[in-house]
Amino acid sequence: MEIKASLNNLRISPRKVRSVTNLIKGMRVPDAKSQLAFLVKKPAPIILKLLNSAANNAKQPFDLKEENLYIKQILVEAGPSLKRWLPRAMGRATPILKRTSAIKLILEEVAPGVKKARKKSRPQIVKPEEALPGGEMPQEAAREPEREMKVKTPSPRPFGSSSESKKRNFSRQTFGNIKKMFRRKSI
Repeated sequence: MEIKASLNNLRISPRKVRSVTNLIKGMRVPDAKSQLAFLVKKPAPIILKLLNSAANNAKQPFDLKEENLYIKQILVEAGPSLKRWLPRAMGRATPILKRTSAIKLILEEVAPGVKKARKKSRPQIVKPEEALPGGEMPQEAAREPEREMKVKTPSPRPFGSSSESKKRNFSRQTFGNIKKMFRRKSI
């Protein structure tokens, strides 16, 4: 069963988006999510959001497990380009194309027919004989276990992380050498 999700008019050029989508093509959904979560590129969080949307499209009506899905196909196509102009010398202008992209994502099941296990939760029905008068709770249920509060202590700063040490070290190394190198007149 194929599950689809799409994104149109993304204001990033298709070339930049393809560099991210090529990394996750053919991966299972949990692996692709972890890959995108730690990727430092502009399209990564947007594609992660699209992947989460497609996974939720599979969960809601079909009760499919996320672990049983993989990325069958992910297409990045060029969307409409925005035309802008950049002024140049002698009254001329240079055209600028601000490109947009459209992404189509298709998920497929690895093993067909594996569905998510549903919890069957029924409301507890209390018989009139079991209910206490006045809406009181038994002492066992009224008592909650005591929780210990952990106090967070600030971690010690690493060696030499004060601003004074930074000023002392950087001023000696960089600025002293620059003054010597870029003098206007030789002495």
